[in-house]
Amino acid sequence: MNLEELIEAANDLRWLLSRGYPKEASLTLVGNKFGLPKRLREVLRRGVLPQEVADSRKAKRIEPSVLRGNKVGLDGHNVLITLSSALRGEMILLADDGFIRDIAGVSASFKVDEKGQRAIELILDTLKELQVKEVLFLLDAPMSHSRELAKRIKEELKNLGLEGSCEALINPEKVLEEFKGIVCTADGHLIDKAKRVFDLAGHIIVEKKLCSVINLKA
Repeated sequence: MNLEELIEAANDLRWLLSRGYPKEASLTLVGNKFGLPKRLREVLRRGVLPQEVADSRKAKRIEPSVLRGNKVGLDGHNVLITLSSALRGEMILLADDGFIRDIAGVSASFKVDEKGQRAIELILDTLKELQVKEVLFLLDAPMSHSRELAKRIKEELKNLGLEGSCEALINPEKVLEEFKGIVCTADGHLIDKAKRVFDLAGHIIVEKKLCSVINLKA
């Protein structure tokens, strides 16, 4: 399937959502109509949103300059996996809410390889460049080797002279939902709960030109 056909499928899904049809049923209908494989159905699931949801999330997005002097809380695995996917040349898309997402999703078997280490470096270097006040880097404890990774990131924060900490928690999303600073994530549920959100992975992907980004509205 070419991009034009995928955009046509996205437009059909938007039309159904705009008229109040359930998303999963609409996705099945559109997916069957266009004969979409599972991977491309996931693109639509992550990228196409009801207009009111997209508008609400867009209103929470902040510009990079706002991070200066502010505390930031990172949805660690969300940002890491998106950047790692981009560095591997995997499919990355610009969703209707303005956030950039991968289609890999969070996997409990995710491990930090060479690309993952590069992603960590990009994250921390960018936070330093943006002159954040303090970093709370949270990882999902159930993920493979998350506690060891937290220790490594904590050490790298110290080496870069960045105030903050890195922790592996059973439910980091709960902490970030109540976080008073700026939350860095592209997770839809967390965006809906947060007050101010920065698309850190998306910012790095665009600024560093890590890969091409699919625009489902182009």
